[in-house]
This record gives sequence, structure tokens and C-alpha cells, in this order.
Amino acid sequence: MRSTTKILLTSVFGPFGVDDEFGRKENIVELFHNQVTREQGLFSLRFHHQSFGLYMIAENLRADTTVLDFPSQKRFVKQIAKNDYDYIGISFIVPNFLKARRMAELVRKHAPHAKIVLGGHGTSIEEIEKKIPCDHVCRGEGVRFMRELLGEDVQRPIAHPIVPAAFDKRLLGIPLRGDGVVLMPGVGCTNGCRFCATSHYFQRQYTPFFTTGREIFDFCERVERERGCADFFVMDENFLKHRRRAEELLVEMERRNKHYTFSIFSSAETVRDVGVEFMARLGVTFIWLGMEGVASGYEKNQGVDFRRLVAQLRGAGIVVLGSVILFTERHTKENIRRDIDFAIETGPDFIQFMQLGPMPGTALYKDFRAQGLLCDDVPYAEWHGQHRLWFKHPNFTPAESEEYLRAAFRRAWDELGCSLARLVETNLNGWLSTRNASDARLVERHKFFAALCRDYYPALHVIRRFAHNRLERDYAATLAARFDEAFGRPDAVQRGRIAAALALAAVEALRIRTIGNLRQPTTIVTRVRRDLARAESPAGVEILTGAAPAES
Repeated sequence: MRSTTKILLTSVFGPFGVDDEFGRKENIVELFHNQVTREQGLFSLRFHHQSFGLYMIAENLRADTTVLDFPSQKRFVKQIAKNDYDYIGISFIVPNFLKARRMAELVRKHAPHAKIVLGGHGTSIEEIEKKIPCDHVCRGEGVRFMRELLGEDVQRPIAHPIVPAAFDKRLLGIPLRGDGVVLMPGVGCTNGCRFCATSHYFQRQYTPFFTTGREIFDFCERVERERGCADFFVMDENFLKHRRRAEELLVEMERRNKHYTFSIFSSAETVRDVGVEFMARLGVTFIWLGMEGVASGYEKNQGVDFRRLVAQLRGAGIVVLGSVILFTERHTKENIRRDIDFAIETGPDFIQFMQLGPMPGTALYKDFRAQGLLCDDVPYAEWHGQHRLWFKHPNFTPAESEEYLRAAFRRAWDELGCSLARLVETNLNGWLSTRNASDARLVERHKFFAALCRDYYPALHVIRRFAHNRLERDYAATLAARFDEAFGRPDAVQRGRIAAALALAAVEALRIRTIGNLRQPTTIVTRVRRDLARAESPAGVEILTGAAPAES
């Protein structure tokens, strides 16, 4: 028996990162290439992420549900015209307001009987119901909202889908395997930073999908069994803040002698509380760390020695992405340079410089609105934090904010070398730090780093060949010498891999010079069905399309 209700859940249409009537070239859909390694050219990390929330919702409904990710307008119209959907859910962020509105208009034209449900951070826009044609608006956690809308049991246990952490992965023009899987233990954050759209979107509360470490372990074991994957990208604002759950997870991993690896988000005070040693034993290999900046004065970062903390993390083989906010109310042309210095001197593997952005729904937005500081002439398409400010700053013009932001990214690259080289160094640190380990957990971690070092070693020779300055070239040469000392001179197989990497990088460099450095995501169509006779079993998933990149 199956439900007769048919649902389509969709992200907005492409192309992305181009100037057209629906978007701007600065709003690139690749996370790292957009706001982390954006100025590093050939060395930028390239990959796309699926719209994880849509798959989580689809997995937990009893209706016949299709997820349409990164369609073109033409593909979207074809999808809604040929299927008799009862509900069409459109997920969007604020900069994609015009795309969401266009899609809603297309639904009214081509599938007028379907009910439109708006979701995602874009729904925080004031009076969104009057600005985009719709029947329902989901603000906050989507599984329970949709279950209630469809008359389903809201309290039914949450089933976690198996979704790749990234796809279309490339590095130096080399295609990479997308073998990681998303782990979403919960949504929201109780820290409630006044600028944070995520915390406010979930009403400054944390809603867990997994309440115990055993539940997380069971999911990881299932992924390992079904996909042969042991690497997880943890979509949780502050995963280690729920320490008891993390400790329970480690107990289960030790008891069953499992070695899983995790990429996480965290605040600095949480890292300080749990300790780097615990994180290494748990299997953390990457952390997105909210450093914010010295001038900002955020309470959560009081008393944190970031230089020491980052050194400890990198020394244990944990790659650090430090996130810094520029153009806070306290920033002047003098102290903003000190915050950029702070980010660079701290020395993380990656640095995200993000403009302060008063996003709808946040305390910051409400304050700025009340003070008359928002620029009403700046369209939503430019509210993304990687171009120009959309509020009136006392010390910076919008044009200056663009220049300072670009200069900050360039300085980090000029003075630290590319992030890829630092990542390789951190992997080597991880191998060296566990070389004499006797603890079973760290022995497995040592093997993990040995494989990473082998895979990333050719990149050092590519960096030496294509380095943009002498510092970067010398840095890569020094690292290569350290690798040769640790692992011995490269054998014939490794020399072949180096030659192949150099050839592919040369082709990629030529592509960037002649065509540009933008990549569009592949359109993905996934249909999720559930056997209602076994309602708590994982849903049946059928990937119908892995089409060409989204186009206009």
C-alpha cells in the first residue's frame, strides 16, 4: 500500500554564479570556491553539495516524494508539467529570492492544482507570503512541518537518508571520488549569535535527530555496511557541544573497534572544553571553527588562545577552517586590518572571510532595520556576504567592502601559501603524531593518514610547478622534502601519479585561462518511496537522473 499523495521537493534553478535577471556572478553555488578558496585559482577546492534538508524530509514522509536538485528552468517545468504533484516544495536562501518567485509563478502556470510550500532560510524575508505565490510556508525544522501538513504522525522516529557529502569533486583538475556521507545529528544552535541566520531560523533552539551516541553509531555502521564508507560530513552547527552524545559515540566505536572519521563545525569554547585529544580519538579530521575576529568581542571566544588552539588541532592532524567576520559595527579601517592579521597569524589551513550580513530573522537584522541602516536599494540577489555590504556602515562604503574582502583573501594566499599545501602539511602532522601510537584508536588513525599522505603527495609537485609566488613554491618544496624523509623517495607508481597530476593540472590551468573558473552542478532527480507495511524501515531510493549541469 502506498500513499496517493505526490510531492516534489526542489532547490532553485541554475545557472549559478552568473549575472542574469535572477542572480549575480558572485553568488557561486560551490561552498569552498565561493567563500573560502575563492582567490586561489587552480588550487581552489571544487565540489558541490546536495540540498541535504530536502532528502531528510523526503526520507521521512509516507508520501511518494521526488527531490529535484539543481534543475534548469526547462527541466523544472518539464518535471511539474508531466507529474500530477499535490505539493511542490521550493527551498531557497535569501539571495535566491527571485529564482524562488519565478518557480512559484511557473507552478501556478503549469501545475495550478498543486499546493506551493516555501522553505529554507529565504522564508525569513518579511511578509514572504505576499512576495511569492504560495499556500504554505515552512519556517524551521521541515520534517515535522511536512508531517503535520500531510496529517502524518509528527512524533514518528526520524529516519536518516544516506546522501553523498559532495559530488562533482575536483582538485587541480583531477576528478575525485565522492565517498563521504552526510551525517545530520540535529539542527539549530543555542548560542544564538546575533548575526547567525541558522540559529535564529530554528528559534535559537537545538532539535536533535539523534539523541544518543548509539543512534549515531548505528547510522555510521549502516553506511559502512551498505556503502563501504567510513567518512562523515557532520551537518550540525556545534556537534561537540552535546558532549555526552559524542562520548557515547566514542564508547561504541571503541567497543566495536570501528574507525570512523568526521568533519565537524564547532565553536572554540566547545573545542577547549572537550580537548584535542578527545577529538583525535573520536576521529575528527576537519573542523570549521568560528574565530569571528578580535574586534568583534563575541563572548563565546573570550579567553581563547586561537593561535595555540589551531596549532594543537593541526598538530593532531585536524584540518582547520577558521571563519572570520569582517565589517562588524566596531570595525574601522585600522582595526579591521588587525582582524585580518589575526586570521592569518593564527595559521589555519583554510580561512573564510565573510562580510557581516544582517539576514532577515536575525537579531542583527532587526536592530539594523530599527536604526534605518539597511540599504533598501540593494536587491536580495546581492545579500550573500561575498561582494558588497547591504547596510550602511559608518566606516566603509559598499565599494570599499568589496575591495577589502578581496584583498583579505589575497593576503592570506600570498602570506600563507595555498590552502591545499597547508592541508597536506596537516595530514603529514597527523601521520607523524600517531607514528608511535599503541592505542588501537590512534593506530587506525595512523593508517588513515598514511593513505591521505600517499594520495595528496603529488599535489605538492603541482604546487611547486604552478606556484603563484616564491613563498608558495618554497613551502611546497619544503613539504615535499619532509614527505621524502618520512616515506622515502617516490617509487615508479608514485612518479607516474605525479606526472599524471601535472598533466591534468596543466589542462585545468588552460581551461581557467581560456574559459573561466566556474562550474555548474549536475542536475539530480531522486525518487523516494516507502513500504507502508514496514513504515520504520529505510525508504526505497531511486536516483532517476544524473543529468548535465543546470543551465538557463
